[in-house]
Amino acid sequence: MQLNGSEIVVECLKEQGVDTVFGYPGGSILNIYDALYKHSSEIRHILTSHEQGAAHAADGYARATGRIGVCMATSGPGATNLVTGIATAYMDSVPMVAITANVTLPMLGKDSFQEVDIAGVTMPITKHGYIVKNVEDLAPTLRRAFAIAGSGRPGPVLVDITKDVTAAVCEYTPVKPEEKKGVAAPAKEELETLVSYINEAKRPYIYLGGGAVISDACQEVAEFAELIDAPVCDTLMGKGAFDGHSPRYTGMIGMHGTKTSNLGVSQCDLLIALGARFSDRVIGNPKKFAEHAKIVQIDIDAAEINKNIRVDAGIVGDLKTVLKKLNGMLSKREHPEWMNTIAKMQESYPLKYDASRLSCPYVMETIDKVTGGEALITTDVGQHQMWAAQYYRYTSPRTFLSSGGLGTMGYGLGACIGAQVGQPDKICINIAGDGCFRMNMNELATAGRYHIPIIQVVINNHVLGMVRQWQTLFYGKRYSQTVLNDGVDFCKVAEGLGCAAIRVTEKEELQPALEKAIALKAPVLIECVIPEDDKVFPMVPAGAPISEVFDGDDRRE
Repeated sequence: MQLNGSEIVVECLKEQGVDTVFGYPGGSILNIYDALYKHSSEIRHILTSHEQGAAHAADGYARATGRIGVCMATSGPGATNLVTGIATAYMDSVPMVAITANVTLPMLGKDSFQEVDIAGVTMPITKHGYIVKNVEDLAPTLRRAFAIAGSGRPGPVLVDITKDVTAAVCEYTPVKPEEKKGVAAPAKEELETLVSYINEAKRPYIYLGGGAVISDACQEVAEFAELIDAPVCDTLMGKGAFDGHSPRYTGMIGMHGTKTSNLGVSQCDLLIALGARFSDRVIGNPKKFAEHAKIVQIDIDAAEINKNIRVDAGIVGDLKTVLKKLNGMLSKREHPEWMNTIAKMQESYPLKYDASRLSCPYVMETIDKVTGGEALITTDVGQHQMWAAQYYRYTSPRTFLSSGGLGTMGYGLGACIGAQVGQPDKICINIAGDGCFRMNMNELATAGRYHIPIIQVVINNHVLGMVRQWQTLFYGKRYSQTVLNDGVDFCKVAEGLGCAAIRVTEKEELQPALEKAIALKAPVLIECVIPEDDKVFPMVPAGAPISEVFDGDDRRE
């Protein structure tokens, strides 16, 4: 059948099973928006308040559902406003297709109005980028974009389409999407090496990263932990890949990881990294990281093996597939002495906070209690992000969405909207600091416009909390540009953007506020006012060995 380029875009989206697109229109992309209008019963378009919000929403949708998120923007500033969201997705391996329109082909390269080389701009932060200059290439390019975004280590792909291509006509033939190609299984010899390491180990430890979530390997991870009788720690991206209530679970590792995880990994004789990339925030001083252990890394991306840490064995493959094979080769191990040592550490070094007043740890524990641990939590970046990771017990994958690699302030609200659209039966709650919330709080208008029942919790300490914490500990309390004590009223802002609002200043007000927000089934902001000098502990100074982890009690000594 004969279709124009814009209709081909829509038909390709339908081919790929896309039901939701997040975006913002403009001159160059008008043809595509006209086609979307005609197919609004098949593809839902969410108009965000800003293109960055659209990218974060597509990202949140993808993380929450495991499907490919789609965002759109027009040429020039519309396209460049997607950049932070694309980079966020790239750093955290999130499958996304970003569709932008550009000026017409004759106007390319002439500094035309709202022209920018968005493919060039995004080259370092995408798995691949395309510029479509011929309508005949449009459908094959879009199909390749979706295949690349979702295959291997997922990530964002950009498709930039000149405006004349969106109007040009050609023959279109529907194509059924190809089956996702699996990654080649590792050699038997590689697995046998790991089995021999496991059999020799007296103090094994499992270190989980985001790859465990992406590969849907949670069941296999649980079985593996039982077989080798090992404790389990995770990263920010690995939350939910292992049951947070399990006695084997020791919490997060790294800069704000638990003492048990940091000290335990420092004492282990075998560290098995599952879908983790040894980020600097995890390993601290690389020369001192797990220095008494053989280290094994299993990852789908060969480029990650030996990148940050030299390993004794590296296995490239899909984690779920690798663990299925590995578990079948293992016999049950027992390490009662080691597990007892870890249990004593957990008793000696619990996470703790001042329970006498309202605090973010208390907020997270109360959310856990009120929702029965069934909420989907998104966060922005900073102290509240760490507290959300520490004090809510995640039991399922794709229930903690946060910018781990890029550390994007302003990520959470857009991501929460996308997650709620993708998982409408979930209670979706975004945890933001007051500094982060200021960056993209206009997306509350999006939630209000579409009656998306998210709960936006603002942890308001009137400062940039994490930066202030560093200024307190390492910069002689010189609080340069970190105090936000001004006249901004977040509740009035929320109400002005079409949402309900509740201010909480005391502990006893929190649970009723959460229960009311859930019952409203509408977008609600809850502002929680906490002291300005609450700190995230434990902590490892940047570049220090993780064995040097300290908490508030250590600082007082």
